[in-house]
Amino acid sequence: MSIATGVSSFFGLDIGTTGVRLVELRTTGTTKTLVKYAYVPIDPKLAISDSKADQQKIAAVIANLVKEARLDTKDVAVGLPSSRVFTTVADFDRLDNAELDKAIHYQADSLIPTPPAESKLDWALAGDSPTDKSKVEILLSSVPNKFIEGRLDMLEAIGLNVIAFEPDSLALSRALVPTDAPLPQLVLDMAQSSTDLVITMANVPRLVRSIPTGLDAILRAAQQNLNIDDKQSQQFVYKFGVSKDKLEGQVFQAIVGTVDMLVSEIDKSIKFFQARYPDAKMERIIVTGGASVIPEFPLYLANKFGLNVEIGNAWRNVAFAAERQNELLAVSNQFSVAVGLAERNE
Repeated sequence: MSIATGVSSFFGLDIGTTGVRLVELRTTGTTKTLVKYAYVPIDPKLAISDSKADQQKIAAVIANLVKEARLDTKDVAVGLPSSRVFTTVADFDRLDNAELDKAIHYQADSLIPTPPAESKLDWALAGDSPTDKSKVEILLSSVPNKFIEGRLDMLEAIGLNVIAFEPDSLALSRALVPTDAPLPQLVLDMAQSSTDLVITMANVPRLVRSIPTGLDAILRAAQQNLNIDDKQSQQFVYKFGVSKDKLEGQVFQAIVGTVDMLVSEIDKSIKFFQARYPDAKMERIIVTGGASVIPEFPLYLANKFGLNVEIGNAWRNVAFAAERQNELLAVSNQFSVAVGLAERNE
């Protein structure tokens, strides 16, 4: 969802539910080098609020973070949270771009959940349709105009120039999926209140979902089933995770029901994908966010699905000084969206 092009220097801005993150990269040829990255926590209630006063508070937080980071540019690519974006794949007749655009807008009513007149639509050609060779496959995203306009006003008011809005899911896969991966990859990003799932093939997202089970649900399950307070539930979940052996499996038993709810939704998504692309074999699951910090959760997924599961590295395509490796890997699970935004070829 680009607003302007031809900008050579910009930064990626991820306004998440628990924090604001930004990343600035410098591009030299094909190499992207880290210039700056920064993070500040925010109250989750602020992040999901649409009230003008709360939006102004977030704007002040972003303005302060940009100032402290001393960025080289005011141009910014901004992430759109999955809770606000609808993304789908649809088949259309082979037409030139102008005719295809007309056809997509004409059929938008039956494809997106919000009224087309009140939505910003963006689409990309994914390739041939896997079900009908006479058609092409389109990746379609929509977001309510009201949300986009609110974000634009908020960021322009603090002196930033928005060059693009992009769904978090697209930025996430750009940062974490190897560009030369021929087989489908499933990216799983567990946030506080939800988990984003993206299945890519040939570097194009083919299935995007936001599952309403996240870290909070797992922590709440531990709290209730072990009769402990919020702080203890965090300590137990982050220390013992889904290990059946630690603490006599008490934490495992407390959270496995909630974990399996998430696993069930992942399973449905994989089956849905494979029904549309029967010849495509899933290669791996890449986990980030909370999914990468809960002990033995990646192993639990590997055993459930019989797939390789790896911890995502947000900085995999980024050059940086060798002595910064430990520092950057320690925060990698929080920066995938911001890095992916900064890696856009604008």
